[in-house]
Amino acid sequence: MTLVAVDYQADDAPQRFVESLRATGFGVLRNHPLDQSRVESVYRHWQAFFDSAAKEDWLYNKGTQDGFFPSRVSETAKGFSLKDIKEYFHYYPWGQCPDELKAELQAYYDDATALAAELLSWVQEYSPSEVSALYREPLSHMIQDSNQTLLRVLHYPPLQGNEAPGAIRAAAHEDINLLTILPAANEPGLQVKAKTGEWMDVPSDFGNLIVNIGDMLQEASGGYFPSTSHRVINPEGADMSKSRISLPLFLHPRPDVVLSDRHTAGSYLQERLRELGVI
Repeated sequence: MTLVAVDYQADDAPQRFVESLRATGFGVLRNHPLDQSRVESVYRHWQAFFDSAAKEDWLYNKGTQDGFFPSRVSETAKGFSLKDIKEYFHYYPWGQCPDELKAELQAYYDDATALAAELLSWVQEYSPSEVSALYREPLSHMIQDSNQTLLRVLHYPPLQGNEAPGAIRAAAHEDINLLTILPAANEPGLQVKAKTGEWMDVPSDFGNLIVNIGDMLQEASGGYFPSTSHRVINPEGADMSKSRISLPLFLHPRPDVVLSDRHTAGSYLQERLRELGVI
């Protein structure tokens, strides 16, 4: 099985995109409306941020989870004992951010969130009637007025060769949210676990947009849309010396949104953050 990029501008793009999500947990879009030059600019500016000592001035707030997370407090994937080899910055419109980086990041956040709402409407449109009946409100409405949608600027630093045995840039995990919107990173390494158990490379052509299902959409759809395991593997050879920047937008509903008889979005998020060890 391979992941095939769907042309966003094609007449059948919504149906093909949702079919890919259903089959693999992932969809890949090309010719999408997000400005590639802005993404490249964000990568350059945030690489400089991560290369500077000033990043330590923006340490995260534990209660609100905004700001800089250094590698020493990086996430440990559920079921793993080793921390991921990464550092990252959590951006919310209401949260802390260096002034010189905020306007550009907010512009990307706005555009990506608008596109994500459209993709949620595609999922709604091509959900079978018995699955649509499970949604307590239209999927795209779940994110209206939400202050929980998170833009993470991820930095995977160059590998030194002395990393703990078995540690990788991002161990296998599932995302918590509804959908994750991710421009192809500046380096390959993202893989998705197929239903057969094999790991497939996600197309990393610069300009592709990668979308995956999170646990909350799986919960809201009664398992019809699978939250698929994915990971970021370590590079080998010369590529070990390269940084990798990634820019996932995690689309979160309002905390009061009812996902299922078991969970609201708020209760589900808190449960998962405790499992990750970040609260």
